[in-house]
Formats: sequence, C-alpha cells, structure tokens
Amino acid sequence: MTPVGDASAGLDPLRDGVPLGPPWSAGVTRGDDGAVRVAGLDVREIASRFGTPTFVLDEADLRARARAFREAFDAAFAGLGGGADVYYAGKAFLSVLVARWVHEEGLRVDTASGGELATALLAGVPGEAIGLHGNNKSDAEIDRAVAAGVGRIVLDSLPEIDRVADAAARHGVRAPVMVRVTPGVHAHTHEFISTAHEDQKFGLSLAGGQAAEAVERVLARPELELLGLHSHIGSQILDVAGFEVAARRLLELRADVAARTGYLMPELDLGGGYGIAYLGDEDVPPVRDLAEGLADVVRRACADLSSPPPRVSLEPGRAIVGPAMLTLYGVGTVKEVQTGAEHGPAVRAYVSVDGGMSDNIRTALYGAEYTAALVSRAGGAATRPSRVVGKHCESGDIVVRDVDLPADLRAGDLLAVPATGAYGRSMASNYNLVPRPPVVAVRGGEAVVVVRRETEQDLLALDAGYAPGTRAVPGLGS
Repeated sequence: MTPVGDASAGLDPLRDGVPLGPPWSAGVTRGDDGAVRVAGLDVREIASRFGTPTFVLDEADLRARARAFREAFDAAFAGLGGGADVYYAGKAFLSVLVARWVHEEGLRVDTASGGELATALLAGVPGEAIGLHGNNKSDAEIDRAVAAGVGRIVLDSLPEIDRVADAAARHGVRAPVMVRVTPGVHAHTHEFISTAHEDQKFGLSLAGGQAAEAVERVLARPELELLGLHSHIGSQILDVAGFEVAARRLLELRADVAARTGYLMPELDLGGGYGIAYLGDEDVPPVRDLAEGLADVVRRACADLSSPPPRVSLEPGRAIVGPAMLTLYGVGTVKEVQTGAEHGPAVRAYVSVDGGMSDNIRTALYGAEYTAALVSRAGGAATRPSRVVGKHCESGDIVVRDVDLPADLRAGDLLAVPATGAYGRSMASNYNLVPRPPVVAVRGGEAVVVVRRETEQDLLALDAGYAPGTRAVPGLGS
C-alpha cells in the first residue's frame, strides 16, 4: 500500500516492470534490464535529456495524492456541520504547474510569502482559494493579499491585526482572517510534548492569554472578518493524538469566545505536518484513517462543549508532493574509507554524487534519513555499507547517511533518492555557486520541465560586477 492513502487510484497504466513501492512514487518501476522508469520514462533518457542532478516528479502520483486528501476529507466531514477544506502547503514545493495541478484536483493553496502568493495567482488559483501565512509579513505582502482577495490571512502577532485591518480599509474591503494559536502541544515525529513550546516565533500563546486578546482585537476592527482559529503542531506526524489535544484546546477557546461575545467562529484550521515514508518501513496510515480520526476528534470535542462543529481545514504539503518526487544523481568518485568505528562497518564506501546539500539540506540540517538505489542498471549481488555524499566543501554534506549499495557501483552510474519532493527544491541553495537543479514532471512516458535548470549565466546575472558581453568567460554561453 502506498503511504498516506491509495495513491495508485486513477493512475495511468504502467508500461512495464513492477512498482518499487514505498518510499518510491506509484509510477516508479524497474525493468528487466535493471533500469528504473518513472511513469514509463527511463531514467537514463531523463538524465540524457535534462542532465543530473534532476528532481523527477511523478505527475499522476502527485495528482492522486491531492485527490485522495480531498475525497477522504469530504467523506469524513460530510455529516459534520461545516465540512472540510484542504489547502496544499506550498512551502513544501511550489511552482506554477504544481499549483495548477493541485487546484485542478480540488485543493486550495496555502502560501507563506509574496513569492508563493505570486506563483499561486499566476497559476490561475482564485484569490478566495488561497491562504497567506507568515510570522513577519511585509506591508507589500499584506497589501497584495488583500488586493487579490485571498480567502484568509493567518494573523501571527498582535501588531499584524491593525496592519491587515488598515490594508483592508485602504482597499475598501473586509479581509477574512484567522488567528494562529500556540496551543501548548507540539508534535515531532512520534513524540508529543505538552510543555515548554510557547517559546517559539510562531503564533499567539493560548496559555499566556495572547490568543484571546487577539480575538478581541480582531472583533473590534470592522475591516476584518474573523473566520476562526489556526494551529500547527509539528512535522512528520503519523497519528492523530497530538491533533486531539490541540483541537480540543482551540475548540474550548472558540466556545469561550462565543459565550462571552455571542460570536461563534465558523472555521478551525488544524495545520499540516502529516508524515510520509522515507525509508519504506514506516507505518504510515492511509489518508482516510487520518481524515476519519480528525473528524472524530472534532465531533467528540464539540459534543463535550455542546458547540456546533466548525468547518475544518488542514494543510498537507509533504504528504502530497514528498513521495511524488525523486532526485536523480550522477555518480562521480567512489572510494572506500576505513572508519575505525567501534560499532558499525569497519569499511564504508563514500559515493559522491553531482549534487548534495545544495539540493537537499535536510540531512545536514535535521539529520533526516533517506535511502538510495542504483537505477541505471542492475547491480551485482554483493552490497556494501555506503554513504551518499555531495560535492560541496563541507564534511556534513551528506545526502544519505547509511545505505547498502551494490559493491560494483562506479562513476557514471545513476543513483536515485526517493521522497525528496518536500523541501528539496524549495530549500535549495547556490552554495559554492552551484546552479540549482531542474524539476521535470513525467506522465505516461512524456516529460515536461516544471522548473528549468539554473545556469552559471543566471548566477552571474545577479552579480553587479558582471555585464554580459563586456568580458569573456570561458565556457559561458551568451
């Protein structure tokens, strides 16, 4: 079963081979020659046409995951008052085509910057189907969001209330807003901690009374329409226990506000953070289980409070785009290193690829775990402990810390790392002045460039000391 729902539903028939299964996208297969295909297209052809490294996006898999969320939450919340909305969290990865595709599958789009907002609008996503987040929104970002008629602006601080209200007044509109609440519960992977999480940059404290004060201030500004409360408790969450605590606390605040003011907020947003399989052995619940679990949480909490249920929204990003993308690398230097470790392998193969922390910072930044596979041919039967590393001038430039790879792996081979759709390209950098890789989407054996590869010319175009045509740069095109 594919992680987070049945992502194979509605996919094009596979041309050949057997699906590799999680953590690979549903359209990834390996042929009799050992080479891997993505949605019917050989990775060797992808490398030949687009170079390496390249982010390869399985379009049908992405669409199926978006559709699975919409259908599951529509079904789970159908009999629960206000229903549910699903916002795709653009911070995971956003481009014009991806924003268009997820919206075509019935999702709204959540943005967290002016650039993400501009991308969603350019994709043709209606303003009312867009949300704007951010703990330090600029005046320009607020003004653009109000002018575009976004469906909601998530307020993250007390001063922001007046700034958004003033922008709405300038445009002669009433801006819909939500108040982001720090509910005192934070989820990270499988651990739930209910204390010491007020000390962070996001949201308004529930325990400290800031959230209640924010609600009162919003209600005092006629330029603002208070939709409801918002929370986000963490990332890579694989069950609903943390959501239950957060939802109950927010619903209690909602009921308290209604009792004091007579205004019952119509919406509640439970944020994102739904987990995926990175190694293939994680127990990732189907999306329908997540939807039914959250619906049950809201139903029981509202019954206990004798309060009508709100319309619920959520913001999956990683769970939609993460498994739908892999990174295709070219192998360069391969060398054996004596580790001298007391535990673990005495000899490890260091496999250097032509990317690294500039296209996937998560391993170096968070200690994230990935796997990798030889995808351009069949490897020998023997394997050895390996570490996939990048080309940057940092000892921490590690893509995959521990993986068994064929012992005959050599320069020129293609290596793929699955589940890199979330935060790979979106957090990519130009460290060492390395151009960022392209994103290429594949469906039914056909490829389309979603984001083109950067060039050295692109990098130099930002350098005030470089003017095209004034000085020859060896090997640099016009």
